[in-house]
Amino acid sequence: MEILQSAVLPAQVDADLLVLLAAGPTPVLELDSALGGRLGRLIGSEELKTDRGQSLLLHLAGEITAPRLIVVGIGAGVDVDAEALRTAGAEAARAGAGVGGTIAFALDPSLPLGLADQAAALAEGIVLATFDSARWKSRKQESRPFTRLLLLGGNDAAVAAAGRSTTIAGWVNTARLLVAAPPNEFTPAAVADEARGIAERLADVSVAVLEPDELAAQGFGGIAAVGGAAANGPRLVTLHYRPQAAKTGIRLGLVGKAVTFDSGGYFLKPSASIGVEKADMAGGAAVLAALGAIAELRLPLEVIAVIPAAENALGAGAYRPGDILTMASGRTVEISNPDAEGRLLLADALTHVQRLGATHLVDVATLTGAVIQALGDYYAGVFANDDSWRDAIIAAGETSGDRAWPLPLDPRYRSMVESQLADLRNSPAGSTRAVLLYSAYFIREFAGDGPWAHIDIAGMRLLTEARGYYRPGPTGYGVRLLVELATRLSGA
Repeated sequence: MEILQSAVLPAQVDADLLVLLAAGPTPVLELDSALGGRLGRLIGSEELKTDRGQSLLLHLAGEITAPRLIVVGIGAGVDVDAEALRTAGAEAARAGAGVGGTIAFALDPSLPLGLADQAAALAEGIVLATFDSARWKSRKQESRPFTRLLLLGGNDAAVAAAGRSTTIAGWVNTARLLVAAPPNEFTPAAVADEARGIAERLADVSVAVLEPDELAAQGFGGIAAVGGAAANGPRLVTLHYRPQAAKTGIRLGLVGKAVTFDSGGYFLKPSASIGVEKADMAGGAAVLAALGAIAELRLPLEVIAVIPAAENALGAGAYRPGDILTMASGRTVEISNPDAEGRLLLADALTHVQRLGATHLVDVATLTGAVIQALGDYYAGVFANDDSWRDAIIAAGETSGDRAWPLPLDPRYRSMVESQLADLRNSPAGSTRAVLLYSAYFIREFAGDGPWAHIDIAGMRLLTEARGYYRPGPTGYGVRLLVELATRLSGA
């Protein structure tokens, strides 16, 4: 989508769809004289409202140059934030579905957000709202996407900000498409292929993949065990972005859990919920897409992305309750729950990313149902061994729209991970207390001494109903947060 600025007045702009942002009646009425008082009458009859997410599409007959006008409510006062503008962009894009061509937004200098922030949020909302997961339908609906975005009253900074946000949102949609993919298609081998494609398309990105026999030979006992029963064997995928002008002293390590289908193994999942377990790779999808966005934006920061990919199947090669595994770190883990497989993947992957020299670690995983009970689908849960690192992640989430909430990592939980037979156990046998906290503390045992954070995104991977700029389905949560975090670390 081409992005341009324009000094043309809204009434005179040549666009297929003109969009006005309504934070109250006054900005809307500036165009009302050209429309013969039509907007004022609609406000008076309450057909036109300025609440966030409210919109009204008008087909015009030559009163102004644009043939269509949509007025989108963004709230008022402190309610007018980036989320309101993202939602407005999405509302406009949905209203103009099937129109295509040029969409023009009249930026408003009176809003609490600057012009660049307005442009970024609006452009992001457009891209996220036009995500299409119907790739597997045999009959495709004809699509007429917007090819040009005009920022009325914008400047060079606004154009640059909108371009950056469309790049990031495009990668969010990539992650969403991967999460939507069927498990017979998006296997661990396909995860590796996706990473290879990223490395081929983007500069300064290399890829390495450990195959099933290599994982076993090199001691990745957790990954090998989890994927041992599946016909689609496990992989350990590493993407390494090394720009020439990278900031010194920091090497960001991202780890994303990619269980391409989770049956629960010997602790078979119930039929009512097993269908969504193809989305148990959402953390891996977020890390893949975030690395892609970071590389495409050319951020001056070295980033290592590690994605342990496996299918947790039930079969002759399945690992069992009572098994003891030797992990890549050399530590041993007693298996008390074969459905607590994600932490085993993360443990081996965290060991691997530290061996590659990562100094600051973040792992992203759909790890527990308990986080859904705690936080629902508005916030992910964040655990960290360093308060400043945790706060940096939460701040990146607030700015990007991928919100996260801090949760405690108290050393008194250490006793819950102890085993009488091995160094650790992967689940508290017979107990459902503090499952969310226990899982994080188990991962902490493999995170080393540097800054590390664990983001549990189980509640964020899918939405069951439309919300703001999202349709029901995959959200791509984590991509925006990780890119914002990398941007701040790089100083870009």
